[in-house]
Amino acid sequence: MAIPKYNEIQLPVLKILSDGKILKLKDFIEPVAKEFSLTNDEINEMYPSGNGHIFYDRISWALSYLNIAGLLEKPGRGLFKINSKGIELLQNPEKLSSYVEKSVQKSYKQKKELEISPIEIAENKVENLTPQEKLYNSFNKIRDTVYDEILNTILSKSPTSFEKLVVLLLQKMGYGGEIKDSGLVTKKSNDGGIDGIIKEDILGFGRINIQAKRYKRELVIGREEIQKFVGALMVAQSNKGVFITTSYFSKGAIEYVQNLYGNTTVVLIDGIKLAEYIYNFGLGMQVEQLIEIKKMDSDFWDSMSDE
Repeated sequence: MAIPKYNEIQLPVLKILSDGKILKLKDFIEPVAKEFSLTNDEINEMYPSGNGHIFYDRISWALSYLNIAGLLEKPGRGLFKINSKGIELLQNPEKLSSYVEKSVQKSYKQKKELEISPIEIAENKVENLTPQEKLYNSFNKIRDTVYDEILNTILSKSPTSFEKLVVLLLQKMGYGGEIKDSGLVTKKSNDGGIDGIIKEDILGFGRINIQAKRYKRELVIGREEIQKFVGALMVAQSNKGVFITTSYFSKGAIEYVQNLYGNTTVVLIDGIKLAEYIYNFGLGMQVEQLIEIKKMDSDFWDSMSDE
């Protein structure tokens, strides 16, 4: 029997989790393999490149898409647990595949990347993409899936954990430099609308004040909340602020920040940009695979005499 596709693995995975246990990815290998009567050779089959096991990778993608569709929770790194929506879908297993597909497509559509890349245009209009176009397109899709996984994981954490995360992110991005203890999370009882602070110099004359809102991705942050944050900056006698959220900002909120007068500067970071920064700066991320592509050095070959 051939190794099942990731979408064929989704239902068995949900059934395995139906008792409410919290499992690691490796815990699914034996029961899913038994479900599909896979041989040891099929379980251990590698990609032609030698980078990873095919079956293990497909289980990983099945779990990832179930998580994006909101049927699983991740109570910890590399841990999976079914939620009430997942249990509900198990009562109508014939609807699972279409539900996951629609949920993932909706998630992609919600991204606020307004420009369509040339590769996406080519994919829609031309059946035969070049190998390079296929590679870059696959990379973009994998990256976007990881973005979704990052945001879903953040939403499973506490608001305090999120505040600590954004302080760490700004430090990872280079703010605070080499200053010891440059970042701190303010105490809830006396934060004055400021959730975190980054010190830009040893004496603390320069400070970046942070507000972090761990909101559901579909909720919008309006102008009023940004105005309150600007007011908090004035009270804190600071002219630099970063408002970070897992959701997104309204047009009015964005225009308000763009039209701020005086020396006050506020930077807005929405969910997609947050996931992008976490991904690009490697906060809590690890490199899974490196692909090296080479091209011929024309100077080297042109220096040789032609026949």
